[in-house]
Formats: sequence, structure tokens, C-alpha cells
Amino acid sequence: MTTPRAATETFQISAEAAELYESRFVPAIFAEWAPLLADTAGVGPGQDVLDAACGTGIVARTVADRLGGTGRVVGVDLNDAMLAVARRIRPELDWRHGDVAALPLPDRSFDAVLCQMALMFFPDRTAALREMARVTRPGGVVAVCVPAALPDQPAYGPFVEMAVRHAGPAARALLGAYWACGDLDELRATLTDAGLIGVTTRTHLGTAAFDSPEALAVTEVEGSPLAQRIPPEVYERIRAGAREVLAPFTAPDGTLPAPFRAHLLAARTPEA
Repeated sequence: MTTPRAATETFQISAEAAELYESRFVPAIFAEWAPLLADTAGVGPGQDVLDAACGTGIVARTVADRLGGTGRVVGVDLNDAMLAVARRIRPELDWRHGDVAALPLPDRSFDAVLCQMALMFFPDRTAALREMARVTRPGGVVAVCVPAALPDQPAYGPFVEMAVRHAGPAARALLGAYWACGDLDELRATLTDAGLIGVTTRTHLGTAAFDSPEALAVTEVEGSPLAQRIPPEVYERIRAGAREVLAPFTAPDGTLPAPFRAHLLAARTPEA
């Protein structure tokens, strides 16, 4: 979980958007993946763990609960609004402002570095992974979680295509960035290029749970800068379009348990 960051988009967001991210995105999607990522990394008591591009901190919070007061948890993010929410929720944890491309941390500081739903937003993914590896102790673990590619997303694929039809290329750039790192073979190669070894992978089909198709649309649009870049009538067409394209996934009570597929990868730093 993170502040999205693409090569041409910094995604600095307001305090209100960060609170929306925590109240909507986290329970709807990201809370499901945080324990899966911790499992993938083999996080256990006594470890020092970094949540890289922590956003509002769901991974760091999940890890801290798992450590049970042992070890150390640090969260780093580039977005001040996200960090403000993280500090409000868990003020006892160590939250730091910083860029994953140049982590403000010494070499070999952590047993595990976790990065959830963020790698796709880094301008240089290999360099970001090298930084994660740099701050990981020899034999330690770097684990990442990223959404699968948009063609592999039964619900989000049609939604994004619909939004693009109404809002134009801006919607693809802002909403499509989430799915830009979903090729599993490329992901394996990127971790290897970063100097990591023993890459393991797992693909999991989870659920993005929303009160309605419209709630998914509101979360996606208002959780990104797109909300400030489209007029109200376009936003309304996207909300109406969501009801249509997501109808196959909508439950009889109107709620939306949308399928959401993502990849979990773990690799180790060399022992030498």
C-alpha cells in the first residue's frame, strides 16, 4: 500500500484523500494482502522489518501486531499526507519521510523489507529493489505484492476501460498505473536484476469488497488525482458506467465482491 508514483505523476495527495485511502481502500482491498505479504516474507517475532512505500501503514501495522512487541517496524513513504494518517493510527511506530529510490536508512538494517502495491509506481523498479536489498541484512528477505495485469482482472479491466471512454487518456494514466507491473516473468527478472536470489512467486485471487459498484468508482476516482481533473458530469457518467460494467460481479443485495488478482514474490539477499 502506498502513495502511487509513476514516471510522470508524483501523486502527492491531500489530507482528505489520504483519509479516504485509509477508510476505503484499506478495508476494501489492502487489509487482505498485508498478512499474505508478511507470510510470504516469513515475518516472525524478533525481526526488524521495513514497510517500504508504506502509505497509511497497513503492512507496518500488521507486522507490528505479528511481532507482538518484539523486533522493530519502520514505515517509509514519500507522501506526507499518508504518513500523517499512519502516525495518527499508530503513533508508537517509526514513520519516516523518504523515497524508496534513496532510502534514508543505513545498509543491512532489516531482516525483511516488504513493499505492498507500490512497485509499479516507481520510475526505476530495479533501482528501488536494489535500495530495498541494500538495507536488508545478508540472507534477509525482500518481498513485494503487486496487482496482476489489467487483462487478468475480471472486474477492474472493464471498469478502467469504461472510465477511459468517458474521461479520456488521463483516466488510463491515473487508473491504469496500478496494473503496470503485472507480468510475472518480468517481475522475476526485475528482482534478479536487482541482485536478489531465490525468487519465489505466488498468484492469489482475492476480493475487493465494496458496498456497491458505485462505491468502487468513488474509491478509485477520489483516491487518485483524477477526481480533480474531470468535470462533475464526467464523474457522474463513470459512476453510472460502473453499475453497468460491474453488474456481473454484483451480489443480490447490491454489494460488490469484485475479484482482485495479485502476485506475491519473495527473494533473498546474498549471504556474502
